[in-house]
Amino acid sequence: MLLGSHLRRLREARGITREAAGYSIRASESKISRMELGRVSFKTRDVEDLLTLYGVSDDAERNALVSLAREANVAGWWHSYSDVLPNWFPTYVGLEGAASLIRVYEVQFVHGLLQTEAYARAVVERGMKGASPADIDRRVALRMERQRYLLSEGGPEFHVVLDEAALRRPYGDRDVMRGQLQHLIEISERPNVRLQIMPFGFGGHAGESGAFTILSFPESDLSDVIFLEQLTSALYLDKAEDVTQYEKAMKELQQDSPGPDESRDLLRGLLQLS
Repeated sequence: MLLGSHLRRLREARGITREAAGYSIRASESKISRMELGRVSFKTRDVEDLLTLYGVSDDAERNALVSLAREANVAGWWHSYSDVLPNWFPTYVGLEGAASLIRVYEVQFVHGLLQTEAYARAVVERGMKGASPADIDRRVALRMERQRYLLSEGGPEFHVVLDEAALRRPYGDRDVMRGQLQHLIEISERPNVRLQIMPFGFGGHAGESGAFTILSFPESDLSDVIFLEQLTSALYLDKAEDVTQYEKAMKELQQDSPGPDESRDLLRGLLQLS
């Protein structure tokens, strides 16, 4: 996905059609489209030929992009869970693992990277009605594995704004919710986590269109990616005008929400009421 998006931007900047790009690598226009969407593997020779066509001559830039191609062809750890994942989700997990900064607004429930195992199980059971206990166990295990990256040394910066609705909507029983609130208080004190709560009392706000995630990467020439989860699919947006709008919304959400210390106080108050 990262490499494909970058190749698309290079092609568009040179005014080259997908058909012409496909011809240069002895392939069809549809293959270029699939490459740019991250839906096919990348041959090193094809990437090198496209970079030449797009006028990329700097050795450092070429080597970095060819390395991305090689990495894209190596199955990530999450592929072992592909039997219990929707077909669009592995792309997201790969992007999440490559990000150096993850910014999130969530309204329906606590974000997956912040869920306790008990809360995650309640969410998965609600979302996978009729699934076998084994499949539910595997989906929960995947969610816990994703959290290892967040909590590991050198993990990404994680900035999240949770709508108060996500904290008041019960998943699981009272003990599950209490455990989840306590976990949020504790994890919010980690140096790479910035957790804010958007309270009901604020009224309307910039997150009116629903939950979204902004993924930023350590490579300065890679644009941010906006992730929007839908009922049966997902959208990945990286065009400058789209990214700008979502970054503006995130900035407003962060400015309008109480800061991390006040948000922890809100969590403690909800814990006492639960």
